[in-house]
Amino acid sequence: MYPFNKQAIFTQISSIFQIALPIQFFLYPFTPCTIFKHKINNFAFMNFPKNLTAKLEIRKQNNALRKLTLPNDFIDFASNDYLGFSRNKAIFEETHQYLIDNNCIQNGATGSRLLSGNHKVYQETENFIAQFHQTQSALIFNSGYDANVGFFSSCPQKGDLILYDELCHASIRDGIQLSNAKSYKFQHNDFEDLESKIIHFNSNENFKNSIFYIVTESVFSMDGDAPNLEELALLSEKYKCFLVIDEAHSLGVFGENGEGLVQMLGLQNAVFARIMTFGKGLGCHGAAILGSQELKEYLVNFSRSFIYTTGLSPHAVATILIAYQHLESDKQTIERLRENIVSFNQTQHLLGLKPMFVRSKSAIQSAIIPGNQKVKNIASQIQEKGFDVKAILSPTVPEGQERLRFCLHSFNSKEEISEVLGLLSTFVF
Repeated sequence: MYPFNKQAIFTQISSIFQIALPIQFFLYPFTPCTIFKHKINNFAFMNFPKNLTAKLEIRKQNNALRKLTLPNDFIDFASNDYLGFSRNKAIFEETHQYLIDNNCIQNGATGSRLLSGNHKVYQETENFIAQFHQTQSALIFNSGYDANVGFFSSCPQKGDLILYDELCHASIRDGIQLSNAKSYKFQHNDFEDLESKIIHFNSNENFKNSIFYIVTESVFSMDGDAPNLEELALLSEKYKCFLVIDEAHSLGVFGENGEGLVQMLGLQNAVFARIMTFGKGLGCHGAAILGSQELKEYLVNFSRSFIYTTGLSPHAVATILIAYQHLESDKQTIERLRENIVSFNQTQHLLGLKPMFVRSKSAIQSAIIPGNQKVKNIASQIQEKGFDVKAILSPTVPEGQERLRFCLHSFNSKEEISEVLGLLSTFVF
């Protein structure tokens, strides 16, 4: 054996590979494999794909870089917690007691619902939801995103046609992209444009035997406006189309018991599928697709976002059930929200702000302030005064349609509404 200076060898290796070797290499036996393993383990942290870096830089240059922020103690005009159910102590305590009473002491679902995860809380909750929404069946998904991706990727088939509102949510668009059907958008809430497209494709031999799906939302998440669902239902019936409506921002807001706009208008039997999301008006997590028993059976067999994922925990599903029970009984909270929506619109008018707002009778009120930097500046000024109002930037909304998005809640006071709109008036004018 030849004598050697271990430290000198490692100094040379470090220089060659341009890495700093840890002290452990000087204390323990080593092999070339040890050195190369250290080099390989460092690669992913020392490098980042250049094309991804370029995309981040573009976001920064456009003042559109998204960042996570911690919760604050500001007055809430930003969250989707329209009825305050996420902070409702009674729902929290009743959910816990329900699990104790039903001997459901289990932290997780343990698997997908088709394997071991279909715990007994699911059946009771889905039955309650179906009864509440006056439909044959309800199938719970882990989130609204999962529900939309699961429906649109599995139901429309090759050769079918999807016609969707141009402002439909990203989860709907992502699901449509995964579908084998052809898809075309129609102008926002423009049923003349929709009907012209239906007539055009009906006359096309390629779509002679196609199923047509019409897709929209009962309340649009960025504008807060609503389509004329009665007119849309008549149009769907006239051309034998299957109507699909996302009610994420309608649940808890419209209807005597917050059942949503479709049901408030008595159109539940005219809609093929309703997607109800629980992270807004119900203040919890998850979603359900409402429809016929055949639709539920089909989704259980073919919806990949339902099949290939671990189910929600018993606690999560029990929270949905208890929240629905409160929705059914707590009409005062729903009425306070509606009063605040009226108050917000009246105050807009008094302050001369009406022209900058998208017309809306929902809990979402959007003030259009073009330009990412401008709307961010105004949002920051309002936040400095203690109000949590979020700027919505492009590309989330089209360039030139940047906005402040005010979300109204049952727990906001009339004084808070007047003050936050007064601040907006000051900073804009």
